[in-house]
Amino acid sequence: MTNAELIAALPKAELHLHIEGTLEPEMLFDLGERNRVELPYPDVEAVRRAYVFEDLQSFLDIYYAGCRVLLTEQDFYDLTMAYLRRAAEDHVVHSEIFFDPQTHTERGVPYETVLGGITAALADGERDLGVSSRLILCFLRDLSAESAMETLDTALQNGGITAVGLDSAEVGHPPEKFLAVFDRARAEGLRTVAHAGEEGPPEYMWQALDRLHVDRIDHGVRCTEDEQLVARLIEEQVPLTVCPLSNVKLRVFDSLEQHNLAEMLRRGVRVTINSDDPAYFGAYVGENYAACADGLSLTAVELMELARNSIRASYLEASTQQTHLEQIDALGQQANL
Repeated sequence: MTNAELIAALPKAELHLHIEGTLEPEMLFDLGERNRVELPYPDVEAVRRAYVFEDLQSFLDIYYAGCRVLLTEQDFYDLTMAYLRRAAEDHVVHSEIFFDPQTHTERGVPYETVLGGITAALADGERDLGVSSRLILCFLRDLSAESAMETLDTALQNGGITAVGLDSAEVGHPPEKFLAVFDRARAEGLRTVAHAGEEGPPEYMWQALDRLHVDRIDHGVRCTEDEQLVARLIEEQVPLTVCPLSNVKLRVFDSLEQHNLAEMLRRGVRVTINSDDPAYFGAYVGENYAACADGLSLTAVELMELARNSIRASYLEASTQQTHLEQIDALGQQANL
């Protein structure tokens, strides 16, 4: 069995996926026309040419501009179903999806509209495609903690989420800014994750662990600048939801060959592979696995371990995790690994 065949067959969980970041240029134009939103691009190819980023902020500027076409419950349903169909092609059996309600409520789109469209698609995706899911509400860290608390209040009234997270512009917005919000979320029975250690320093990862008490860290690639932090991640088996091609696209690493995912994996850090914002970065999760297999010289055994890590790090019930892990083991036996 070749690595390509193995990657296609492995059951995977995707744990770092922004649903707004799956807005492909074709859908951007379709929704813009449907909702009569004028776009600053003449055609689909012009959009693709614009998807060249110098850093996280230059990406976010285009990302938020694209979100203007998302206005109705049907828009959010269509967006989510398109992602789930694409994920199923990569044999993603489970996805834990981020959404950014403040991006939409700040534009006057009701929270209930966003939630309703996404959750309806998630239900249909599990029934029709076999992709189970959990929904994670992310607070925009460049907005105020007060705004995040208001968003949490609304979310608690509506239900439908498993966890809260923290995303958007990292530098200058440390996790501890949202201490009270995360304390409230945990008190209400929600799980917690946070983006840290992408462009921000390792100190932000310490804060995410010690102040926000997160279950896993999204990105976390700068941990290797702090040996004490790496030792803790290994000892406590804190999952990192790494997005290799996103990191290259946003210039966190100059090339995939310089990425530290393989180093972390071989040292015993519980790393996982994810796609982040695949419409903007040009690669879904299967393509990220394939690129890492080639660019980082990952072995078949390491690819299997990455898939196992994704299942173990998920919010799936233990019995369902075990079923998927047994499927991975069976593949290994078939491939004599």
